[in-house]
Amino acid sequence: MSAPTGFGMRRRLLLAQTLVLLAGGVTTWLVASVVGPPLFREHLHRAGVAHDSNEQFHAEQAYQHATALSIAVAITVAALTAFVVTAYLSRRLQRSIAELSAAASAVAEGHYDIRVTPPQLGDEFDDLAVAFNRMAERLQSVESTRRQLFGDLAHEIRTPVSVLEAYLEAVEDGVKTLDPQTIAMLREQTGRLVRFSADAAALAQAEEGPAAIAPGWVDSGDLVEAVCAAVTDLYAAKGVELHTEGDAGRLWADGQRLNQVLSNLLDNALRHTPAGGHVRLTASRVSTEVVFTVVDDGEGISAEHLPHIFERFYRADSARDRGRGGSGIGLAIVRALTEAHGGRASVASRGPDYGTTFTVAVPAFPQPETPALPTAS
Repeated sequence: MSAPTGFGMRRRLLLAQTLVLLAGGVTTWLVASVVGPPLFREHLHRAGVAHDSNEQFHAEQAYQHATALSIAVAITVAALTAFVVTAYLSRRLQRSIAELSAAASAVAEGHYDIRVTPPQLGDEFDDLAVAFNRMAERLQSVESTRRQLFGDLAHEIRTPVSVLEAYLEAVEDGVKTLDPQTIAMLREQTGRLVRFSADAAALAQAEEGPAAIAPGWVDSGDLVEAVCAAVTDLYAAKGVELHTEGDAGRLWADGQRLNQVLSNLLDNALRHTPAGGHVRLTASRVSTEVVFTVVDDGEGISAEHLPHIFERFYRADSARDRGRGGSGIGLAIVRALTEAHGGRASVASRGPDYGTTFTVAVPAFPQPETPALPTAS
């Protein structure tokens, strides 16, 4: 850090106080010299003191000396007081600013865990310290998420890449041949990479918030029908029954994004519901919201894992098992897209083997910041 140049804050404050005191002293002296003597002389004359007498001369000398002494004492006391107060305040200000400057430099170098203490010098300085701490906390959270994301990305990519590498080496060494079984395995792993790449891109776009949403009037019944039609064959192949209920009418939303939300929920339910199980998708109107619910009677989720189920790459629960073919970010996409609509996503389960209920609630009508477009009657 380079050495400070020029006047520091303490010197500037002392200089400002000195200028104020000098201006006050000079003004007081001029007023006392110009206005005081004539007034004092007038009162002497009214008291019967003769003009240009010795009494008048000595009285005016006493007045001038008393005035000069008073001004000198007042300026001296004021100067000492200003110096002490300025030294105290400037010391506290300088310490607080130096702490904030050092903390800002530390944050710039990537040390996001640093915090500053409110200097108790007024609301403005305390608000500045609180705002800085909030910024550092947010940056620390972003950095932690970034590191975790890169670690999770590396972990997710490592498995299919390792399988591909092992199979290719086996083919090169002649241990395996490109028979249908080997080709199917290679296709499965490349498909997993492609699916993961698509989901990661979808999550990045979803987390842009409202910018990722192109709203319009959507019929909830048509939406549910389209989503179910796309997964009917998958459900039939596994032997899981899919039921739909309700029609909540129209809502102001991005139909394609809501389709993606419900598709991800149905895909998650299918992966964790055994053959012979049941999944139900319902749509209902609750006040000013349209609520979509996906209920399954599959594996269920333990209570300790429920608060984390929408986190990216959460692995503690079987509901996020990579062996089922999921990328691990499908439910994170659900939450991001739902919140981008101004809605909320939640999950409930009584525990393992008791099934799971996912709920997505989105506003049925345009929000104040999202003007509605006219629709044809």
